[in-house]
Amino acid sequence: MKSVTLLTDRSNIRNLKLEERDLAAEPTAGQALLKLERFALTANNISYASAGESMGYWNFFPAEPGWGKIPVWGIAEVVQSKAEGLEVGERVYGFFPMSSHLVVQPAGINPHSFVDGVKRRADLPPIYNQYTRLAAEPGYDASMDDQRVIFQPLFATAFLLDDFFGEHDFFDAERVIIGSASSKTAISLAYLLADRTAPRPRILGLTSAGNRGFVSSLDYYDEVASYNQVPELATEISSVFIDMAGNPGVVKALHSRLGDGLEYSCAVGVSHWEETTGDISVGGLSKFFFAPSQAEKRHKQWGGAELGKRIMSQWYRFSLASKNWMSLRRGDLATQGLDLYQALIEGRVPPSEALVITL
Repeated sequence: MKSVTLLTDRSNIRNLKLEERDLAAEPTAGQALLKLERFALTANNISYASAGESMGYWNFFPAEPGWGKIPVWGIAEVVQSKAEGLEVGERVYGFFPMSSHLVVQPAGINPHSFVDGVKRRADLPPIYNQYTRLAAEPGYDASMDDQRVIFQPLFATAFLLDDFFGEHDFFDAERVIIGSASSKTAISLAYLLADRTAPRPRILGLTSAGNRGFVSSLDYYDEVASYNQVPELATEISSVFIDMAGNPGVVKALHSRLGDGLEYSCAVGVSHWEETTGDISVGGLSKFFFAPSQAEKRHKQWGGAELGKRIMSQWYRFSLASKNWMSLRRGDLATQGLDLYQALIEGRVPPSEALVITL
């Protein structure tokens, strides 16, 4: 049996190589072999690569020196199992390398999920180590598998952002400004904010001039501005800034324009990865929002089942609605994976499109 892996040069994430090799030995007692069926490629994965060193994303799935395996969210099938309670043929959703296969050591197996108990992942955030058993999920809809791998991780981040700011009454701000408003995490967040019961803050999307038309066509933003219009933003409206882009120039310009009227500023992603300097907080101007921390807090307060239920009920409605504005581009990992990754990292994937890699 052959495995296929896309490896990334950790010193220059534009450089990739495709590796094909025979699979190592079969799983040992307590292990299972998963074969990836599909995964999404989004700006989220570029953020993982950009922050691979600083945030430890290269540690999830180690590779040869100098190279890394970018984590992705996908669906896989259990093709071999020596783990009691996990059967061959079962399908699971979770965190994977950009590779056709992954050996896991299932622990804490219950009817709905398990975690990879392998020692090297023990100190990593729990949200990344859990795998959902799809057949046991209430109301599971296989026709939404593509939307799941595209949106579920992004929507979960958006849900936790919405929850965090709601918990703090939006720091008494009248306006929420979302940077990189065309990104799928930003759109998810705008959807949740727009769905809030009035009164709610106004939602302003910041985007490139080229994407302004698309962002304006969505129903979720109250107003849209391009980055070069930051010096023109109204200053009499108190605001919070949620930045998905990680562009220091934009962050500094916005802080300079709004001054004391900016009640809170947080950094979430780096969709403008080439503009980043390695400091996502831009010298402390922004606070880094680490979604797993908010997830762990709510997990303790609400329980894992309730947290999942709240996220999934809204995710499903949003994902159905996304079919009105999003199209899919599919490609096989071995033959098209490199090209699709390059298209994404070079900004050649329009915001109205999503990439799904199949194996």
